[in-house]
Amino acid sequence: MEKQIKRIGILTSGGDAPGMNAVVRAVVRTASAYGISCLGIRRGYSGLINGDIIELGARSVDGIIAKGGTMLYTARCLEMLTDDGLTQAANNAHYMGLDGLVVCGGDGSFRGAQALSRKGVPAIGVPGTIDNDIVCSDYTIGFDSACNTAIQAIDKLRDTMQSHERCSVVEVMGRRAGHLALDVGVACGATAILLPEREIDFEKSIVEKMRANRIRGRKHHIIIVAEGVGNAQDVADRIHTATGIDARVTILGHIQRGGSPTVRDRVMATRMGYHAVKILMEGASNRVVCARNNQITDYDIEEGLAMSKDLNQELYEVSQTVSI
Repeated sequence: MEKQIKRIGILTSGGDAPGMNAVVRAVVRTASAYGISCLGIRRGYSGLINGDIIELGARSVDGIIAKGGTMLYTARCLEMLTDDGLTQAANNAHYMGLDGLVVCGGDGSFRGAQALSRKGVPAIGVPGTIDNDIVCSDYTIGFDSACNTAIQAIDKLRDTMQSHERCSVVEVMGRRAGHLALDVGVACGATAILLPEREIDFEKSIVEKMRANRIRGRKHHIIIVAEGVGNAQDVADRIHTATGIDARVTILGHIQRGGSPTVRDRVMATRMGYHAVKILMEGASNRVVCARNNQITDYDIEEGLAMSKDLNQELYEVSQTVSI
């Protein structure tokens, strides 16, 4: 049975990801289609605490689906970790007349949504992070775009590595998760991929493999390092010491968060934003929208964050086999 909802809010929180604007658009357009007004809360939870809001309608989100970043801006808000800050955020939500709140971000953002739900503000989380590390969801918005951005850069690096017969050690983002590094490593044909979830025998998996590949005729190498593993320069130095091959480091950094979102991210963001509004209309609260087996569903936030998520083992085994 649908709940009578008159007004909802939408905010983006934590690190930005390509596709966040598509979530905002989907939430606003879905709300408008059902006669629900929508407020955009700027600068994440900080905006909720400080009353930094704008009215959003169907026409105000025209064209943003193709834009990277987030039109609502984003920030990390330490005040939400305090009782006073949380109380102020909840009071402001009630004062604004919000019957629900959609939060697009990562696990830290969802814990804020969970806390607001306990304060009587129905809140729904939508996973937006390039790290793909939300454990209850197979996919997070921004992941595909970040992978494509990394690949475009690495393809250019490959040209100069081939010219000089060098090794390129490339550090990609992902915090403590290796999903981004694994997909990028497979897609660029990396010689080795260093992941926080898998121990590696440096001598066997990198040095000996590079020597064997050189005998087979390979003149250049690409090593992908997830940022959660350690220092990419240390990896390059060890390679040079062991093999004599000139190893150069490239840290892709925040360019992976920027740029126009891919088709996959636009579609997933639209589906998830739509689902968030629909379950708010059904009276849901304290839920996180998830992609599971290519279906959009939702879990209780506490239950969802308690799940476990490992790397794609099949893809990892593929990467080990084809990197000769």
